[in-house]
Amino acid sequence: MSNRILLVEDDERIRASMRLALEDEGYEVDEAGSGEVGLEHFADQPADVVLIDLMLPGIDGFECCRQLRRTSAVPVIMVTARNDTHDVVAGLEAGADDYVTKPFVAKELAARIRALLRRSRSVDTPDALSFGDVEVLPDEGTVRRAGTEVHCTRTEFRLLCELATNPGKVLSREQLLDRVWGYDYFGDGRLVDVHIRRLRTKIEADPANPRHILTVRGMGYKLAT
Repeated sequence: MSNRILLVEDDERIRASMRLALEDEGYEVDEAGSGEVGLEHFADQPADVVLIDLMLPGIDGFECCRQLRRTSAVPVIMVTARNDTHDVVAGLEAGADDYVTKPFVAKELAARIRALLRRSRSVDTPDALSFGDVEVLPDEGTVRRAGTEVHCTRTEFRLLCELATNPGKVLSREQLLDRVWGYDYFGDGRLVDVHIRRLRTKIEADPANPRHILTVRGMGYKLAT
């Protein structure tokens, strides 16, 4: 069965070319010309991956992603017209798993989608992981803090599992990109940094002064139990 992609893009020509490219890769593609329509479509027919253009009429791509994140952990790729650091970080902070910039190569976009789909299917970790008041249950795909379930995206969950299965070990951004995103040559360290910040807001008592997910300057990140 083919994976379903929801493409939220207001430019009809770009939308058509992206749809054809993705269909050539074997995906089923649903289209939406605005964020409002995209959210309604997803509610009626959930997709396996959602592509959202940042510059949309009505609610923009940032808000579309934020609203989607309130109910779903589906992998989201933001599409931006330029490699602007502010836009990229804001898109990731809104809940996106990854981003691509226009113009992009269709094969690269397809490779990113495959990586997101591949890593979202399984997490090879022990039955349960715990540190402080946080418990991670890989088989259930859930995280609890002080007994209360914490909503995490699939990327946040895999990132936390990777750190928790290597307590005390420093993992570089490159290692995390490879293990969590499945990327090598086109990875971006900002993906790791923003997702680490998002994780800290969810599991740390004081995200500004984390006790568990620590930065090791010049090297990467590690989990302290």
